[in-house]
Amino acid sequence: KDFNLTHEKDSESSDSDENSERGNWSSKGDYLLSMVGYAVGLGNVWRFPYLTYQNGGGAFLIPYTLMLALAGLPLFFLECSLGQFGSLGPVSIWRILPLFQGVGITMVIISAFVTIYYNVIIAYALYYLFASFQKVLPWSDCFSWADEFCSKTQIVSDCNATMRGQIIHANYSYVMSNNLTCINGTINYKPVQFPSEQYWNKVALQRSSGLEDTGRVVWYLALCLLLSWIIVGAALFKGIKSSGKVVYFTALFPYVILLILLVRGATLEGAMDGIEYYIGRQSNITKLMEAEVWKDAATQIFYSLSVAWGGLVALSSYNRFHNNCYSDAIIVCVTNCVTSVFAGFAIFSILGHMAFVSKRPVSEVVDSGFELAFVAYPEALSKLPVSPLWSFLFFFMLLLLGLDSQFASIETLTTTIQDISPRVMRKLRLPITIGLCAVLFFLGLVCVTQAGIYWVNLIDHFCAGWGILISAVLEIIGIVYIYGGNRFIEDIEMMIGKKSFYFWLWWRMCWFFITPVLLMAILVWSLITFSNPTYGSVLYPTWGTAVGWCMIIFCVIWIPIVAIIKIVKAEGNLIQRIVSCCRPAANWGPYLEIHRGERYSHVVDPKKEKEHEIPTVSAIIY
Repeated sequence: KDFNLTHEKDSESSDSDENSERGNWSSKGDYLLSMVGYAVGLGNVWRFPYLTYQNGGGAFLIPYTLMLALAGLPLFFLECSLGQFGSLGPVSIWRILPLFQGVGITMVIISAFVTIYYNVIIAYALYYLFASFQKVLPWSDCFSWADEFCSKTQIVSDCNATMRGQIIHANYSYVMSNNLTCINGTINYKPVQFPSEQYWNKVALQRSSGLEDTGRVVWYLALCLLLSWIIVGAALFKGIKSSGKVVYFTALFPYVILLILLVRGATLEGAMDGIEYYIGRQSNITKLMEAEVWKDAATQIFYSLSVAWGGLVALSSYNRFHNNCYSDAIIVCVTNCVTSVFAGFAIFSILGHMAFVSKRPVSEVVDSGFELAFVAYPEALSKLPVSPLWSFLFFFMLLLLGLDSQFASIETLTTTIQDISPRVMRKLRLPITIGLCAVLFFLGLVCVTQAGIYWVNLIDHFCAGWGILISAVLEIIGIVYIYGGNRFIEDIEMMIGKKSFYFWLWWRMCWFFITPVLLMAILVWSLITFSNPTYGSVLYPTWGTAVGWCMIIFCVIWIPIVAIIKIVKAEGNLIQRIVSCCRPAANWGPYLEIHRGERYSHVVDPKKEKEHEIPTVSAIIY
């Protein structure tokens, strides 16, 4: 029995841990790199550079930086402080405001949805990584899988030419056979697809005609998905004790690869054209007059920092109580934004070279999202000497960027289970982690069918949008206006020490007014400008859009459900019940008794709560 207890403790925590019940990060570096890995993801590489050139080049950095200061950093600091103070995950942390506990459940469910499709994107990166182990990259030319529309260069269809003093319109073969010259501005090109585009659709995805045409499971993508889940499970088998070590590689090595790609790209012909297109030889300051630019900046900051997903609260909950979460928040946020800018130079230098080689404008080779990662950039890499090496490095970087974000998302789910039933989690961490990964793998199989890319796009369109915005708005309103912003500041000062009035002046301005208003504006704008999901030119069927609405409703419906349950369980008349649910629970406060002081001397010790119950939905709500 003594051996089992010792083994049980060692698997969760070490003797040096402040919190022997939950465990702590082995070192400050483990935590910071896990946070950087969680915040810095695929969006930093395939979305930010595209938004920058689209919204005025270098001028876009002005609204981007302002939105970081006004919306991103305040919410990031709030979540880190909240998780560290209570040492609880995103659901149990709402002991601070029981009426809003559904917000935590919404965050966890959205994280679960996102982990399903995010690992599919990692599977795509794995597939391309393995495909790079060939002397000639399979997407470098139109091979046997290509159709008649595949071409490495643009093909002229027809044009106007001058013949015997008259202007004629003729097909290009006639013009060339008669040694004529096309008049500038009259050339029409045949609709062609580059090899990388056809390879992505015909070989990698085996893409069907639409969501309704499910087709079969693409077996090699299913195997890559399985491998990606095995990697995630292996990294998390001891929770933060194992993942905290893995991130030293997965969070840092992408920077090495980005630097290599930047140095290689900068030495190529046409690189400066790409970089000038990225930041602009003369930034278009007039773009700042457009509301869309500010909306893009706010949205990018909001999503790239991973706020309101529950992961920041979960990761911060393993900090020591007196850790300086203020400096941590600034370090991680600045690192995330600098990474985005740095990645843009690495991406656009090579895209500029591709435009130079293919004799096309940079605007025609630039894209975002899947098209940048799996079409445009692979096409550019295929034109470099020793192209398999550069392709391997790029997709290895995408793999690492995706994995450490995925580690934190899964840790969010396991932390929630641990908070509900610590004893069960301590005894069964390994089988629970394996079981969770297995369930999510099977749920993700629909995303590796021939219609899989449509499902990935559908989940991203609905779940990773409004649900997060709704959670963020309610989170900041609940903590600042109901629990009390000044009261929360006193909680933070218990951790990081007393600060001056002027220190908190900026944070009060943001938390009480600026950040909630900005988040509400983004939410309203998103609702007003909503459009039905599409993938390229493919429209979704009505039932597909309905499924998307059902997913987002399933995510947010817990907010009113839990609030109603809490009110029903409370005592007194309706007003008294609502007021009661808007007060912190009896067990809200610092997790360890030594940190509670006079302010929280009344707190019910969490260790005296029942831990033997199997976690259920009713247990979470209760």
